[in-house]
Amino acid sequence: MTAFKSALLKEIQVFPVKYPMTGRFKFFEGPDGTSTGRASVLVKIIDEDGVFGWGQSVPIPKWSYESLESVTVTLKNYIIPELIGLEAADIARAHAVMNQCIAGSFSTGMPMAKAAIDLALFDLRGRRAAKNLSSLLGRTSRPDITLSWTLNPKSLDDVEALIQEGKERGYRHFNVKVAPDPRFDLELCSIVKKRVPDGFLWADANGGYDLSSALAAAPKLADIGVSVLEQPLPANRLSGYQELKRQGALPIIMDEGVVSAVDLEEFIRFELLDGVALKPARSGGIWPTIQQIEILRDAGLMALASGLTDPDVSLAASLGVFGAYDYDLPAALNGPQFIPESLLKKPLVPERGCLRVPTGPGLGIDVDEEKMMEMGVDVGF
Repeated sequence: MTAFKSALLKEIQVFPVKYPMTGRFKFFEGPDGTSTGRASVLVKIIDEDGVFGWGQSVPIPKWSYESLESVTVTLKNYIIPELIGLEAADIARAHAVMNQCIAGSFSTGMPMAKAAIDLALFDLRGRRAAKNLSSLLGRTSRPDITLSWTLNPKSLDDVEALIQEGKERGYRHFNVKVAPDPRFDLELCSIVKKRVPDGFLWADANGGYDLSSALAAAPKLADIGVSVLEQPLPANRLSGYQELKRQGALPIIMDEGVVSAVDLEEFIRFELLDGVALKPARSGGIWPTIQQIEILRDAGLMALASGLTDPDVSLAASLGVFGAYDYDLPAALNGPQFIPESLLKKPLVPERGCLRVPTGPGLGIDVDEEKMMEMGVDVGF
């Protein structure tokens, strides 16, 4: 990345917010089946010259162990005090400091919290240099990213209407939540493939199969026309991933289990996967995601663009990374599908099933701070 005059980090502000949601998504349902909303923590980093950058953490307690409350307290009480006074441009150093003050266990500790800092540092650096993210990375971005429409039906009776909604909004590719019932999943994927025969069909189990179910389902999903099977088993069932990869029925894509570049290198060495569903929000931000992209490219493995139902700032960062690395397969960036409101002055809105890659300095977005404060929530400390 191009060198330029830097400054020291002076202040880091934290803003817990909650977005309203539309449609059904299993990770955002409460005990009564109604939506819990999309929790998020925004951060604003300001350097000694008054230049600022925005970042965002997007925790999902039903998907990972991080929550709105844990991210907020981790940032305020542990990470931020250690970062004040560091060089704003030294993003590698910031990650090293964050990994010292919040240690890992099997992998990176609190990666979603750390992602907020990483994004804000890249945004600040880009604003200071008057460069967008792809330019900061020494790359030229593609203009837009093709999206995949997420299907998460409770009943097969719901599928046709959900497909039609996606098609009416310009989507031609679909990612489908599967597991734990292979019979349901095969029927679901058959319906989708019949309705959208030329689309990229991506099955995501979120670790919901056991090994015998996954081994039985994978060849049948392949026969239907499913392109990839993501996270078929829980992240710690490593020998099971070896068996599924050896079976070779479908490309086996890891997600939840790959947080750091070290994880990925080990999993490749033990031949556990055919690729990764990349998520900057899961991996600690842009810096660690770039490391994973380079590893996958060197190994000749698949790299799919994905997200965590990212709103606003996190979505802009993902678009910037995937645009810079010229991703042309459909991306599972479903924030706009499920989140009807934005905190940006110019919201990121899909057109004909695509999202434009922001071109402004940094992450290419501007936060409406007044609206952000209106959507703020009290986390009790």
